[in-house]
Amino acid sequence: MAQFSAQFNDHWLLGGARTPLVDYCGALAEVSPIDMGIKAGRAALERSGVTGADIDSVVAASMAQASFDAFLLPRHIGLYSGVPLEVPAILVQRICGSGFEIIRQAADQISLGYANIALVVGTESMSRNPICAYTHRSGFKLGSPVEFKDFLWEALDDPAAEVSMIQTAENLAKKYGITRAEVDAFAAMSFERALRAQAEGFHAGEIVPVTSERFELSGYQPRGIKLPRKITAVDRDTHPRPSPIEALASLRTVYPDGVQTAGNSSALVDGAAGVVVASGEQVRARGLKPLVRLCGAAAAGVPPEIMGIGPAPAIRALLARCGLALSDIDLFEINEAQGAQTLACARELGLDLNKLNVNGGAIALGHPLAATGVRLTLTAARELQRRGGRYAVVSACIGGGQGMALLLENTAR
Repeated sequence: MAQFSAQFNDHWLLGGARTPLVDYCGALAEVSPIDMGIKAGRAALERSGVTGADIDSVVAASMAQASFDAFLLPRHIGLYSGVPLEVPAILVQRICGSGFEIIRQAADQISLGYANIALVVGTESMSRNPICAYTHRSGFKLGSPVEFKDFLWEALDDPAAEVSMIQTAENLAKKYGITRAEVDAFAAMSFERALRAQAEGFHAGEIVPVTSERFELSGYQPRGIKLPRKITAVDRDTHPRPSPIEALASLRTVYPDGVQTAGNSSALVDGAAGVVVASGEQVRARGLKPLVRLCGAAAAGVPPEIMGIGPAPAIRALLARCGLALSDIDLFEINEAQGAQTLACARELGLDLNKLNVNGGAIALGHPLAATGVRLTLTAARELQRRGGRYAVVSACIGGGQGMALLLENTAR
């Protein structure tokens, strides 16, 4: 089978930052994903040791049409982050893998000579997903159904396989013999790890606090963020909370006799994350100290009805391309779309859970679709440095039946 994979030899992640991940309909609910992306983009530049003037390309991702100016998202993120007018921007979509895809595309642009340094931003407002209709452009006919639907809810269904994303996890639970108790235990561990990382200040090290502010652009209208009244700043993830197994076990499953509940599935949150990717030539010429080397990327397709297993073949393709074995990897991040889905990937690959999502995952922190891959990459890079490991793999399943993975190397061991 042909592999969609690539190995990168001299590509570097300079640094990055993210907003806090804030619960659905919370303090960031009225903030455009563009403005969250600008906030993350500006902070990523500041923490990478370069300026907007140094950027040759902007690669952004967002899934929901969450504002009427959504078409302009990548361009406005670049411009209001201080990137020159002459520098182009592009919007990328690979659903839950979009954050990885924009990093991969930035690396490809560098390989092909389009750019030397790229600003990469994933941003998502789950709260601002629209209530919409696709059939009323010609008006409303007497007696005809009015077909407004909740885009966020409807997007969870795959009409090809006639399954919801939760049902794909249930299919994996049956296939791999994963019990409700095991899924709840995994979720409890995710919350416990996230709370510990929060208490230790680890997550704070990648978060830029969000306040009400204006983003100025000379000659153009300002943009900005306005938080709700009485909220002066948002500086921490809001979803992590004490969640013992007993509490999780008391929740009703989404489907009868299933294993997935609201407590052991990824949380709905709003947020953005940005990183800067550069060529080794630029790193050396500027005397920069990058976080990690970007070694490779891979994507793979799987049956839509078990889309959650996608990380397994993607990780195998990635390691085969880069000449490594699973035993060479010190740290894994697999997005916790659903607890059973992540456990299925761990069982398929034979992963040690002590190396997986060690600072909590999306069950505890949340899954802002297009921002997740960037967040996972930044978190893994920082944790790899903290523990002095060499290699980390970051991955996610993708609705419709895909998986994607990146390989990172800490060369400062």
